[in-house]
Amino acid sequence: MISAQGFKLPKDQKFQKINFEMINNLIIVPLEINGAKLTFVLDSGVGKPILFNLSDQDSLQINNVSEVTIRGLGDGEPMKALKSKGNAFKLGKAKNYNQELYVVLDKEINFSTSLGIPVHGILGYELFRDFVVEINYGAQSIKLHNPELYRPPANTRKSQTLPLSIDRKKAYLQGTVLFKDSENVPVKLLVDTGSSDALWLFHEPEKGLEIPEKNYEDYLGRGLSGDIFGKRTKVSGIKIGDFELKDAKAAFPYRESFGFFNNLGDRNGSVGGEILKRFNIIFDYGREQVTLKKNGNFRAPFQYNLAGIALQHNGLRYIAESIADFNGVVREDDSSFGNVQILLENKTRLSLVPEIVVSGIRAGSPAHEAGLQEGDVILAVNGKSIHRYKLQEVLKMLNEKEGKRIKVLIERYDRDLMFTFVLKKVFDD
Repeated sequence: MISAQGFKLPKDQKFQKINFEMINNLIIVPLEINGAKLTFVLDSGVGKPILFNLSDQDSLQINNVSEVTIRGLGDGEPMKALKSKGNAFKLGKAKNYNQELYVVLDKEINFSTSLGIPVHGILGYELFRDFVVEINYGAQSIKLHNPELYRPPANTRKSQTLPLSIDRKKAYLQGTVLFKDSENVPVKLLVDTGSSDALWLFHEPEKGLEIPEKNYEDYLGRGLSGDIFGKRTKVSGIKIGDFELKDAKAAFPYRESFGFFNNLGDRNGSVGGEILKRFNIIFDYGREQVTLKKNGNFRAPFQYNLAGIALQHNGLRYIAESIADFNGVVREDDSSFGNVQILLENKTRLSLVPEIVVSGIRAGSPAHEAGLQEGDVILAVNGKSIHRYKLQEVLKMLNEKEGKRIKVLIERYDRDLMFTFVLKKVFDD
């Protein structure tokens, strides 16, 4: 049933196409709220939209506000938020003039620093409820189909339509996890486009969901209520419908992160962006079905943090560079976090660029054994000054391939230091 107060397209328009940016397996869409242009993560694992990162440069009027307490994933405490009704949301020509919204005031909730671009919030269920949502991960575009004018596709050799159960504003798929030394285990998985990870499983030995022997403790991400840690590992495979992904990256989050969610029902975990991006997907909540079609990412290897470093933006810093020509201009580059350049009389260019720091480091990893520490400012990787690159590009440099020698120049307490390490497999075959 389509809500009378929900998102709608203009009459007789079959669909609205929206291009998105994919960063760290997440879908980043442009969203207009009450006339303010913002960017949101499309998150099928969230109910009401949540706004959590307004900077000093952002201006947004919200309507009909009351104070509430909300709780999300993570090991922290519940947080105060504002509940706002009657807001105008717009994605292209898809509009909702009466959208409820939560505003989190805690400045610690900021996904922009780890993604490398400004991200203001998360949007989920209402969009999936009101449209048939077709996500083309290959072309990085979304089509919001008018459900009344939409006709489901037929199955082909590369595609399959599967049942999708909708429970308390969340969507679930049935799958099978393959383990080396035990029977295959059927699982019910939350479909979570707002997770950049591959597969999360709950440790339930009585159901056959035992943590494989080869594992390590790792930071898995951040929820609204704090950091999430768990055991990183891999399973022999994950099967969804007729599709099977071998040697699948998996994690077993510690149950403390789900402490608030006392009743997880028969859910056994979640499937996130690193698996979902291997398909072009049509979510049809109204018919309770999902169509998966393999795309060019299907056989891509799973990505591990071989270096063991987590990075994030940490404000801005000045760098000075000698230049050949001087033309006396001051230029502002409209990049993700701003880049102001001043050309001085002595042919030196002074640039204000994002500072990238080590925000976490895995014990026993190559970077940890080499001597890198949390808080180190990254200056260069393999001779390349990192201020010329986006944060995700720097992470790729640090995790390029097994056996590669990495040289990292860092700043620590006003001293420049060089560290060298070799990337090695996380798990031996």
